[in-house]
Amino acid sequence: MAEINHNIDPSGNGKTESKVRTPAEEWRGRRKSRWRALAWGIASGLPAAFIVLCGAGAMRESLHGALASTNFPVMNLAANKALTKRDISRLEKQLKVLKEQLARQKPDTPYLIVDTSQNRIYLKSGEKLLHEAVCSSGSYVLLKASNNQQWMFSTPRGVFRVLGKHNAPVWRRPDWAFVEEGLPIPAPYAKERYETGVLGEHGIDFGNGYLIHGTLYQRQLGLPVTHGCIRLGDEDLRIVYRNLQVGSEIFIY
Repeated sequence: MAEINHNIDPSGNGKTESKVRTPAEEWRGRRKSRWRALAWGIASGLPAAFIVLCGAGAMRESLHGALASTNFPVMNLAANKALTKRDISRLEKQLKVLKEQLARQKPDTPYLIVDTSQNRIYLKSGEKLLHEAVCSSGSYVLLKASNNQQWMFSTPRGVFRVLGKHNAPVWRRPDWAFVEEGLPIPAPYAKERYETGVLGEHGIDFGNGYLIHGTLYQRQLGLPVTHGCIRLGDEDLRIVYRNLQVGSEIFIY
């Protein structure tokens, strides 16, 4: 299909003339337009490419400077992998040292560990477990008296030593035992304070009135029901009593 080209009349009379272009002329016109577009692209693109190439180094330095100023980590995977290996090796050495120090702290003679949260005991010698058993520890009940006295029935925590060992111990009832039963508090050494047969066959004293002893209430073992002492079953008490000596350590947590 031919293209119609409208040109202004050079005579100036305002009229236009129409010229019909042949297919060959139309093809040559399109080809000329394409060459003009290509030439313009080359002329504008080469200077831009030259500017980018010349400024690439400066742009790279500017980018690294911006990253450094914002503390943005530029990751080096190989370096980080090596650093991780060094850290692991260092921590393993520290752990080994701590284990050796802990091993030196553990007594070579029998000692007792009391876990009050689980109400269990562990009789050990060094790393060797000699005996494990259920126990009862403090109830954490708060008892208040009318004279503003009060008692919290908790088992003390920490490191203790066996201060004494007693066969067939006699219980000297403290003031709270009478308050708990609603009875008047007797004189300090009144005979009604002393009671036999309630602490079992043995008593192991670890200070401040606290004992490891037996109980009449075997079914309550494993529960936090005591007034602060550690209760054991009959056979468990015999084993612990036989292995612990005066000066043996007791760890309570």
